[in-house]
Amino acid sequence: MDSRVSELFGGCCRPGGGPAMGGTLKARGAGGSSGCGGPKGKKKNGKNRGSKANNPPYLPPEAEDGNIEYKLKLVNPSQYRFEHLVTQMKWRLQEGRGEAVYQIGVEDNGLLVGLAEEEMRASLKTLHRMAEKVGADITVLREREVDYDSDMPRKITEVLVRKVPDNQQFLDLRVAVLGNVDSGKSTLLGVLTQGELDNGRGRARLNLFRHLHEIQSGRTSSISFEILGFNSKGEVVNYSDSRTAEEICESSSKMITFIDLAGHHKYLHTTIFGLTSYCPDCALLLVSANTGIAGTTREHLGLALALKVPFFIVVSKVDLCAKTTVERTVRQLERVLKQPGCHKVPMLVISEDDAVTAAQQFAQSPNVTPIFTLSSVSGESLDLLKVFLNILPPLTNSKEQEELMQQLTEFQVDEIYTVPEVGTVVGGTLSSGICREGDQLVVGPTDDGCFLELRVCSIQRNRSACRVLRAGQAATLALGDFDRALLRKGMVMVSPEMNPTICSVFEAEIVLLFHATTFRRGFQVTVHVGNVRQTAVVEKIHAKDKLRTGEKAVVRFRFLKHPEYLKVGAKLLFREGVTKGIGHVTDVQAIAAGEAQANVGF
Repeated sequence: MDSRVSELFGGCCRPGGGPAMGGTLKARGAGGSSGCGGPKGKKKNGKNRGSKANNPPYLPPEAEDGNIEYKLKLVNPSQYRFEHLVTQMKWRLQEGRGEAVYQIGVEDNGLLVGLAEEEMRASLKTLHRMAEKVGADITVLREREVDYDSDMPRKITEVLVRKVPDNQQFLDLRVAVLGNVDSGKSTLLGVLTQGELDNGRGRARLNLFRHLHEIQSGRTSSISFEILGFNSKGEVVNYSDSRTAEEICESSSKMITFIDLAGHHKYLHTTIFGLTSYCPDCALLLVSANTGIAGTTREHLGLALALKVPFFIVVSKVDLCAKTTVERTVRQLERVLKQPGCHKVPMLVISEDDAVTAAQQFAQSPNVTPIFTLSSVSGESLDLLKVFLNILPPLTNSKEQEELMQQLTEFQVDEIYTVPEVGTVVGGTLSSGICREGDQLVVGPTDDGCFLELRVCSIQRNRSACRVLRAGQAATLALGDFDRALLRKGMVMVSPEMNPTICSVFEAEIVLLFHATTFRRGFQVTVHVGNVRQTAVVEKIHAKDKLRTGEKAVVRFRFLKHPEYLKVGAKLLFREGVTKGIGHVTDVQAIAAGEAQANVGF
């Protein structure tokens, strides 16, 4: 991670904004690089005012991997050809973990040839037959006319193919919601998940709060989860159509799980815990149009960059501002995103076509950052965000998923509850392997470094029953009469065959993002590694006596309270007041059970 990320954790934005990686992207009129392939300057009637020579109608060449398939035409294929096409569709769906995008009228090298209306109709009919064969549904995302050596109108059509994998109930995507206090995070989630616009006084967010003081203050202090579903045709499924979460899960083929995090600086430790432990696929950074980049906005942006979480930006409350104010806020965001510490390419979304392109480019390039401007009160541009979320593909490929599932079971304990007539329940994320009802696991480490046996009685995902949990999925596990007092956040539940190692002393390669003076031996910080959150003391800084802001070093830490389960290579973030740093674990000093108490503390 570039040490210049430290600029995002404190200080003001420099007026120059640093060297840009390019201007703001706009899908409309972006030529071949936009993913829609329309020539620049195209009018709604399809006539081209620009120069064809300057805007060649090309997409990037088709990749063998991934979930995007180019087809010039699919007119009356033979039976052998049809079976081959079906096999090909199964492969693309597997690569996209249940979703694939077909570009009809495009050659394998990316040339946008286009088809006449009759050929396009026949090709879509064949594609529909292919989808029926594999049990999938298709949705036309958009159509574009292309002007390419022909007097007749020719079109390319982009089609979304969606099929829930046989071993899953629905496709799942986790989105962490970041932003400054009072930027409208909970209100936006309330509008999306409840299906009703806000009244301007926060009515939409009331169902999201978990505590009385949150309702009274209007500020989130804890982590809450909200769900938004999409059916196989891309239609929204939320609480306006369904009475319970179970009904939403049953009606949806794709589920967006929003992780609502706190915006106030007082609850920053809760926000960091949510980002490190719940493993979001991406983050939504909310910025109020009338205040711009203020409060913890810059800090949350820095956290997403430090943890390498892809993010997109939503500018809210545009109904309260003049158009010039909204434009000024967008320009301010563009300057920050182009700074050397970010190296992002802003992409302003102003139409449904832009939203489709933004979703595809966001998944393909880590540098592209879509920007939406909307209102939770008037509903302005709210549909564009829904289109984006519907089309947004999984950001991890199927090979990575399969490799994780083949490993031994490891479940991170993030929440602990006691439910009447159920017993002890833990919530968290399955980091690797597969977990089933009735599995025998071990949980730990305890204060003395031991792991205790337990049994998984039942599993729930998104408040509905689930028999099998796979790597990368979040869920709650019922543990029956297991003593809750023996559990704490930061523990792991693993397969007994794993023979887990624990440590009280570990080393990490760090970058000190910000410190007011010098970072020395004996300094105490709160360390975040995955779901682990504990105070540690700096025992040694290798090859140096002290560190200043922006410097790198290998540092040895010692936990003060109890041992933890850490893995080499895990991302690390530490903080204490205004002091912040990032890095990764390079070495752990494993200890045996019974030695733990002697190894913690000074």
